[in-house]
Amino acid sequence: MTMTGDPAKPPSRTSHVPNDGTAEATAIEHARRDMLNDSRPRRRTRIGADVVCEALIRQGVDVFFGYPGGVILPLYDVLGDYPELRHILVRHEQGGAHAADGYARVTGRVGVCMGTSGPGATNLVTGIGTALLDSVPIVAITGNVAAALLGKDAFQEIDITGITLPMTKHNYLVRDADELPRVFAEAFHIARTGRPGPVHIDITKDAFQQESHAEHPTEADVTAGLPGFRPNVDGHPRQLKLAAAEIARAQRPVILAGHGVLHAHAWDDLVAFAEKAQIPVAHTLLGVGSIDETHPLSYGFMGMHGWKHVNRAIQSADLLFAIGMRFDDRVTGNVRTYAPYARIVHVDIDPAEIGKNVAVEVPIVGDAGRVLRALTPMVEAVDPSARSDYFAELAEWRRESEGSSWHGSGAWRDGLLSADYVVQRIGELTNHRATYVADVGQNQMWLARYAGFREPNQHVSSGGLGTMGFSVPAAMGAALGRPDRQTWAITGDGGFQMTFQELMTLVQDRIPVKIAVFDNKKLGMIRQWQEIIYAGNYHSAHLLGPDYLKLADAFGIPAVKAARPEEVDEAIRFAQGIDGPALVWFEIAEEQNVFPMMPAGKGLSDLIEKWDGADE
Repeated sequence: MTMTGDPAKPPSRTSHVPNDGTAEATAIEHARRDMLNDSRPRRRTRIGADVVCEALIRQGVDVFFGYPGGVILPLYDVLGDYPELRHILVRHEQGGAHAADGYARVTGRVGVCMGTSGPGATNLVTGIGTALLDSVPIVAITGNVAAALLGKDAFQEIDITGITLPMTKHNYLVRDADELPRVFAEAFHIARTGRPGPVHIDITKDAFQQESHAEHPTEADVTAGLPGFRPNVDGHPRQLKLAAAEIARAQRPVILAGHGVLHAHAWDDLVAFAEKAQIPVAHTLLGVGSIDETHPLSYGFMGMHGWKHVNRAIQSADLLFAIGMRFDDRVTGNVRTYAPYARIVHVDIDPAEIGKNVAVEVPIVGDAGRVLRALTPMVEAVDPSARSDYFAELAEWRRESEGSSWHGSGAWRDGLLSADYVVQRIGELTNHRATYVADVGQNQMWLARYAGFREPNQHVSSGGLGTMGFSVPAAMGAALGRPDRQTWAITGDGGFQMTFQELMTLVQDRIPVKIAVFDNKKLGMIRQWQEIIYAGNYHSAHLLGPDYLKLADAFGIPAVKAARPEEVDEAIRFAQGIDGPALVWFEIAEEQNVFPMMPAGKGLSDLIEKWDGADE
């Protein structure tokens, strides 16, 4: 074999940089270097991070929830220059998303949360999904690697835009600081306009760091720049006339009020409409608070774990006037047997929801408040005496329902504490004027039925996604959004153990949330379903928990325990007397069920009211 060259001389070094010498290779090299260094000169210039802060202030943001990381440190570097913005350092990004959600629900404003690239961004996903299914306006901000590194699988790079695409109203990937003013203005407009929902903004690190002279657009500029986003807010006049005619013919009408009534701030319009037409009002889980529950026309909570009398009224109605609700399966059960005698008028701002789950006779696309204000003058005033027989029957059904053995079940086992009793006492001792934030499961149903709601946006609950661990972080945001009201997080021991790291956030930022932990040492709803549907096969339903007094003490939170009915009031008053967060550990009966219950696949007429091992 013949060799060329000098064997004693080592070969010349070859560059391992792909496409070395090209503009692309140079950009990637600079991006990798800048990922570990702040390339912004120490002299103060306006950069993308400043633009983000300016945009938040222009949108009226006063508090947001985040967790820092490498690619968003440029924002934290300038944040101290904007004292108008209060940053809450959460202990997990999911908690930040839920806190933004809770803030938005009680204020009607857009909530804001933030996370870094990679796991920081993916930890926001559950909270974004929760907001989507409940139509809650939040803006989720994430950082990403420098633009030149996108697609290179750089450290903590993930396609968060692709991940969030199916669970947001809109999302953005921003690579240029000059795009930030427009993007933020559009994001907030989209989040709060029409059917509210989450918008995601992903910003590359170099966009945070670039100098920018771009100006913030006006609201008129934003709407002009979104020609395809024109939600229909006014009901069509012909459809309104058809609805008025249906109402005039109805003898047994029922209003079904949903979350859209609250989003539209239409609670007064709803009452005015119901009073003029003399129609009883039932509400969905997320429609709690759309009418004061002491109002004579308020009939109660519908659906799978709703009141028997409400479901009975729906099944006997000849007209359902559904407004701002989407006929979720937990509301209807088996659609084939749902409201068999009723014609349906469905009002929703999202045309995609009308006819999606239930066929209707009169569809009306529009904002709940604007539709009610237009329709009310068109309906004839009804004298209450004209519906006296109907109302008498409804009242009898209600007396029977509320007199059932499952109502006020604290008496069914002497000496043991029932959850419904605790919820009732929390409602009464707060004069029914607090903010009550549910977790998911049995506690969620007990809260919706027994707290006694008087005002709009008092009730916060993860309805569509059913997110366990929601209560404590969402209550955190709710307390900051409505500091004028006492805030109670109502949570089961299962949901609480998912996100109790946020106790430290409550302490650090002195957020005065009162936490009621319902400890039945079970995944309560799982145990109930296993008892009734799975023949008592209680696999993985028993839940071992810590000593919650010691846990609270470790976080520096005052806490008290109640295990008997006579201890409940004192424990609640103890928490109310604490200037800051407090925890009450309620040891409730381990096998208490939520009744009535509509089994999966059944209808509203197939409610189970008790269980002794055989389907009643």
